[in-house]
Amino acid sequence: MNEVYINKIAKFLPNAPVDNDGMEAFLGKINDRESKARRIVLRNNGIKTRYYALTEAGEPTHTNAELTAEAIKALFDEEFKATDMELLSCGTSSPDYLMPSHAVMVHGVLGNRNVEVNSAAGNCCAGMNALKFGFLSVKSGNTKNAVCTGSERMSSWMVADHFNKEVENLKQLEQQPIIGFNKDFLRWMLSDGAGAFLLENEPKGEMSLRIDWMEGYSYAHELEVCMYAGGDKTEDGSLKSFSDYTSEEWLSKSIFAVKQDTKLLDKHILAKGVDSMKLAMEKNGISPSDIDYLLPHVSSQYFVDGLYQGFAEAGIEIERSKWYMNLRDVGNVGAGSVYLVLEELFRSGKLRKGQHIMLCVPESARFTYAYAYLTVC
Repeated sequence: MNEVYINKIAKFLPNAPVDNDGMEAFLGKINDRESKARRIVLRNNGIKTRYYALTEAGEPTHTNAELTAEAIKALFDEEFKATDMELLSCGTSSPDYLMPSHAVMVHGVLGNRNVEVNSAAGNCCAGMNALKFGFLSVKSGNTKNAVCTGSERMSSWMVADHFNKEVENLKQLEQQPIIGFNKDFLRWMLSDGAGAFLLENEPKGEMSLRIDWMEGYSYAHELEVCMYAGGDKTEDGSLKSFSDYTSEEWLSKSIFAVKQDTKLLDKHILAKGVDSMKLAMEKNGISPSDIDYLLPHVSSQYFVDGLYQGFAEAGIEIERSKWYMNLRDVGNVGAGSVYLVLEELFRSGKLRKGQHIMLCVPESARFTYAYAYLTVC
């Protein structure tokens, strides 16, 4: 089995950063009213700026495939050309289409050569699942290299126009024409962008990150769906697919809107995160002292203190000085977040050979968690 190294990291963030006051100009006002949830959500999530693949008029500037391709292109140079790529593995929760898959659409934009492709679906863990596919391919010798990506283009899902039919339907039913908090909440949480890693079977350049191990855990066997799109919850908590609704209901109920059960999120996301982190550390025989940098993907600053406390109570306390985050400036880019924060740390000048980095990614969709342990070489 080969060793696997991240030799290059690149990113692409579209357009200029958007501050909190400018968000509604891009996303629009539903029913011409300012959102009641916006200030509450922004106060708790700690995000100050984010990026949108939109004009200020709400028109798209990039597809998700284009965002991803731009990040990948930044990996190419004389030492690693576009035609050298053997495997393309892409993860996202906001593909441009139900089909074809995200990875083949990215490959189409690149137009480089015949390669193996893999698309990882899901939510925030999709980026890590894409990474694991590439990791295992290079480790097994199936390929000598792999380009792995995480990306999102959620802004186009959040523009006010997508909710107008639901608001009109509520008016006709003589109900309050305000969309539910489970939908409005996420309009102020999610951002656009893409990151890309080049994995190879030997270290190259001044610095590489060796992937020592990766682990994943799902709690879907015991917990119901928390974050979803393309369906809606029934009274018993089960999920009903868009294909079982009428086309009229797709609009009147905003079936394709991204929704989150915030009560479930608050109840389980930290507890299962602590549990899975401890399992991963025990399985691989490491302790908090073996971690020099912890890169936790958190959707909101609201969860940081609780996660730290949970680790401490579980006997795996990791000093806050070791936590490295960029949520405030980049926002929550879902499957792309872990790529973007590692890219920032990689070029920060802080890393020293022999240090260890833990990537920690939770996914609230049905409570899935992914981890990676890296050594600086």
